[in-house]
Amino acid sequence: MAVELGFPIGVRLAHWFNLLFISLLARSGLAILSAHPKLYWNIHARPGSQWLDLLRKPLPKDRMWCSTEEEGEWPSWIALPGRECLGLGRYWHFATAPLWLTCGICYLIVLFSSDQWQRLVPTSWEIFPCAWNTMLAYLQLESPEPEPPYTYELGLPFNALQQLTYFSVIFLLTPMQILTGIAQSPSILGRFPWYERVFGSRQGARSLHFIGLVSYGMFFVIHITMVFWHNVFKELDKMVLGRDKSDGSWDALWLGLAIIGSIFTFHVVATLASVYLRRFTHRVLSFWVDPLRTMLLHNLHSVQHYPESKISPYFRTNGYPPISAYSQAKGDDDTYERLLANEFRDYRLEVFGLVQQPLKLSLEDLRAMPKQQQITLHNCIQGWTSIGKWGGVRLAEVLERCKPLPEARYLVFRSFGKHEKSEAPVYYECIDLKVARHPQTILAYELNDQTLPLQHGAPLRPRFETKLGFKMVKFLRSIEFVADYRTVGEGMGGVREDHQQYDMGAEI
Repeated sequence: MAVELGFPIGVRLAHWFNLLFISLLARSGLAILSAHPKLYWNIHARPGSQWLDLLRKPLPKDRMWCSTEEEGEWPSWIALPGRECLGLGRYWHFATAPLWLTCGICYLIVLFSSDQWQRLVPTSWEIFPCAWNTMLAYLQLESPEPEPPYTYELGLPFNALQQLTYFSVIFLLTPMQILTGIAQSPSILGRFPWYERVFGSRQGARSLHFIGLVSYGMFFVIHITMVFWHNVFKELDKMVLGRDKSDGSWDALWLGLAIIGSIFTFHVVATLASVYLRRFTHRVLSFWVDPLRTMLLHNLHSVQHYPESKISPYFRTNGYPPISAYSQAKGDDDTYERLLANEFRDYRLEVFGLVQQPLKLSLEDLRAMPKQQQITLHNCIQGWTSIGKWGGVRLAEVLERCKPLPEARYLVFRSFGKHEKSEAPVYYECIDLKVARHPQTILAYELNDQTLPLQHGAPLRPRFETKLGFKMVKFLRSIEFVADYRTVGEGMGGVREDHQQYDMGAEI
């Protein structure tokens, strides 16, 4: 039976909203990629093992370096918002993804609640030889018509190659993008460690996600080329007014250009707001993103247990020790350097705030508590990963000794150091009490059976195995229990959230 002529309004609306959402995802995805513009197939992200390096920036060989030196800064006309604004790039990505998914679901409902699905889903093996012949015709700069009986008798508006391409993009490429995107969440991988192995590793999923982005870009270029090849007036009549057999009209052209102009204007406004009104844009996007993220990911618990054979041979770091050699990270006093000089024998972890029993714990006090070791995957917000064996004491053991008051809901972890790219007096991050009580939340004083190295946060750092690495404050100085994290700092949940628009939950 022939497909009913014309494109329903639902199909046409989905087409244009899809253009908006995919373009937002692509530009914000590039902003995320710019934070670590290297791609790997191995989970360890070893320096030099990347299969693609978009920056080709040489790394220092004569001094300590960290992953911030691998960051790129891409212009705002390419990335959203660009200019080293990873936090808002992530927010735009996560704000757009559920809208794109909703658009896709609505499109499928329209498609399969009518005979429109026959435009896209092949119903005969004849499509493959027809598609081959069509491709040969294009390569010879000819314009093939739909070949009977496969497409013509069904009344399909596409030739065989077009139908096969649209089917592949919608039903193969798009699901792959969704699944590989999910595979980059530390909360998902912490709760379901097997999931990354579907793609080889988290880095494999990240690489496939990028290949999918490139595939969308290639499809877009070819699609636009075909629109002009087959007469832009006729094609816009289909996409705007839904008319299959029209020779085209100026009304469709001007309306199509108006829609495209609106999408372009939205991108311009989104970029300018993100660059010049960062705090405002952060609050607007977080109002939409944070409840969804909390509802879907916040309550997932890590059950990771990697074998020792999986421990990474090299473990990157992000941030510098708070010592004079790296003055940007150095705190307002020399306390850390004095402690470092005597190998932290005088170190005391201060635990205070809304607790019954404030504490000052030495490293010996912490080592006297039951020790826990765990081999887990570290997910940096920049995109690299490493597997390490962490040893320390469960934070729940400290909670039993300090006895939080009923009104205590959040913990504030403060460092001896500062954030290199802000004027904040000290680096801090907040988590809620539920995360603090998680069985794999520890205060780590060892890495790979060795005393915690200086660059990895000596003498102590927390591990939250369903969070991104920036939440795990290195060079830990104190833990404060508070009723509301919004009363601390700028009120966004941490230094990175305050000044770089990172997300408080950090589950993805």
